[in-house]
Amino acid sequence: MRNYNYTIKFFTLFLGVFILKTDLTAQFTLTAEVRPRSEFRNGFKTPSSEGKDAAFFTEQRSRLYMDYEEEKYKFRLTMQDVRLWGEVPQIFKQEDGNTFLSEAWGQYFVTKKFSVKAGRQIISYDNQRFLGGLEWAQQGRRHDALLFIYEDEEKTTKFHAGFAYNADDDVPEPALLQSVGANFYSVGGNYKALQYAWFNKGFEGGKISLLALNAVNQNPDSTSSSKQTFGIIANKNVSKKLTLAGDFYYQTGKIGQNNVNAFLAGLRATLKTKATPLTLGMEFISGKDDDDTSTDITNFSPDYGTNHAHNGFMDYFFVGPANGNVGVMDIFLKTKFKLKKGSLAVNVHDFMTGSKQLNNEGRALSKSMAMEIDLVYAVKLASSVTWHIGYSQLFGTDTLLELRPGNKKMNNWAWMMLTFKPTLLKSKKY
Repeated sequence: MRNYNYTIKFFTLFLGVFILKTDLTAQFTLTAEVRPRSEFRNGFKTPSSEGKDAAFFTEQRSRLYMDYEEEKYKFRLTMQDVRLWGEVPQIFKQEDGNTFLSEAWGQYFVTKKFSVKAGRQIISYDNQRFLGGLEWAQQGRRHDALLFIYEDEEKTTKFHAGFAYNADDDVPEPALLQSVGANFYSVGGNYKALQYAWFNKGFEGGKISLLALNAVNQNPDSTSSSKQTFGIIANKNVSKKLTLAGDFYYQTGKIGQNNVNAFLAGLRATLKTKATPLTLGMEFISGKDDDDTSTDITNFSPDYGTNHAHNGFMDYFFVGPANGNVGVMDIFLKTKFKLKKGSLAVNVHDFMTGSKQLNNEGRALSKSMAMEIDLVYAVKLASSVTWHIGYSQLFGTDTLLELRPGNKKMNNWAWMMLTFKPTLLKSKKY
């Protein structure tokens, strides 16, 4: 609670100073966001079971964005609070709190084309399949990193190189310095070090991106292992009505002492019609066959992406449960059309295993796992207010119930979200 109060006081003081100091040589923007989302979960992320009750709750994200920009640099500070309605008593003197600094970065422009960006930030590229901000989750995904950025608008060329080295504070600082195990990183689910390069080139009617990323992970025995991911992402307007897009990722290196050899491949075609665009696509994410006795890791992992945007909104794959060694083949049809004052998005997914899976008797399971239908209605209520309402239905198979806990084939999820995001203050641009 004490750290929480200090953070609020510091941020308030900092905000006041910048409001007073901002003049015609700089631009200051203050933006707020309040986003409550109510969810009814009845088999969300994994099948439900007989006798289990559905869950209902409201989770709210509240943010305050402060952006400051001058000719040679800009930076952002974002305070964030994430909590469930009712988790804090109406009358209280202290709480654990879920308030923290979501973003804190500065970007210095060495030239108009080359800049250096450092701090806690979102790292997001292309369709966010492998690197994304995960903004659907109320907390989002953030990296503490140093980026070197080159962007040439005239040549439609971008090149970013990023670096990170993580440490934790489980050992007090005096003991941490030059001691045995000083560099052991104990924060689970995170990399110890990261290096990546991303190149993007636009051309007539499309663009292409190349990604190379190395993630260093801490092993329990104090050693480290490195896994590399290479990707190519592209899209092309074949005609005024037809767009083709695809991506391919390959993973190699090691996790612990095991070799990695996995891949992801996706292809999408979008056709514009008079009524609505239609997107037909397929994505294959490799898994590991049950009868594969090697120690190689062949199941691909989209480690840092916005996985909620892919493979169905009910998050059965790579969100929460990692899907084990199963992998997935996802054949989908997506569309979106106007409905009264808003728009309705309709997505249909057919999920199959990305590997050979066996039942308890050693017989091969059917590849068909589930079909999912996602509906999302969105309408803008005011200039800074948006309302979303969604419903998803999943029709599972015997294979799904063999691979996951739970015994219900029919599962559903419903949600409603209001987003308020007004600009509270904006000075004149320099």
